[in-house]
Amino acid sequence: MKRYTYIILAALMLLSFFSCNNEDSSTELTKIALRDIGNQLLLSNQDSTSIILPVIKIDSNIYELSFQQELSIQPDSLVNFVKRSLDKADLPKHYLVEVIQCNDTEVAYSYRIRNEEEESIIPCGGRDLSLNCYTIQLRFVSDKKHSSLVFLWLIILVILIIVFVSLRTKKTTESSEDNPYYRIGNYKFDIEQSKLLYIEKEISLSKKECQLLEILCNNLNDVVKRDELSKRVWEDHGVFVGRSLDTYMSKLRKKLKEDETIKITNVHGVGYKLEVSKD
Repeated sequence: MKRYTYIILAALMLLSFFSCNNEDSSTELTKIALRDIGNQLLLSNQDSTSIILPVIKIDSNIYELSFQQELSIQPDSLVNFVKRSLDKADLPKHYLVEVIQCNDTEVAYSYRIRNEEEESIIPCGGRDLSLNCYTIQLRFVSDKKHSSLVFLWLIILVILIIVFVSLRTKKTTESSEDNPYYRIGNYKFDIEQSKLLYIEKEISLSKKECQLLEILCNNLNDVVKRDELSKRVWEDHGVFVGRSLDTYMSKLRKKLKEDETIKITNVHGVGYKLEVSKD
């Protein structure tokens, strides 16, 4: 559980990092777009020499554009300049623009744009603003809310992925525990599936072969008496004759012959021993 807590915290830190990077990138693009708007406004005033003052970020979603010299503003042109510059920078299309008089900070003109054109409000398009000192404020109305929702959904998605992976890992582990196997030399003995695995080769085992091999594996390098083998494998399962045990041991030897380090030794008159020697 502690491990997954660390993973979730790391994921949230990464999301926060990328979110901050995106915000920084958006800020720079907005400032560039506003300077482009300022340049177009000055050119429309036949002014190609005066300075556009540094764009100021007043709040997380409010920016201010100001000028060195006074200028007149045609509202229709302002609307077009703003739209064109923001579109080029691929910035949000839901915003409020205010033209503020420097001397008394009164709003001389303002309008709102939304994605849906019929919900946009653009008043007094043909009434020019006379020569004066103005600042222009651009406010992105839904940018912050949208970013918060996206960030929230990303967090939820990361948590769901981590939970899914952890449950899948747990299920795989439990499945592995429920399906035990023995390592016999270079063979893997899968008890649940009653088969031997040698490299990419699968060798099927009968029920009795599987039972005998499991007993031998549990007593590796030790002699298991014939009586014990016959009792545990054949008791209550039909008639047992001495040759039956020898026959099954012979079959197991053949199925384990690929690995020369493995031996099933017949200790005469006593029983059988599974031996695995080191290379």
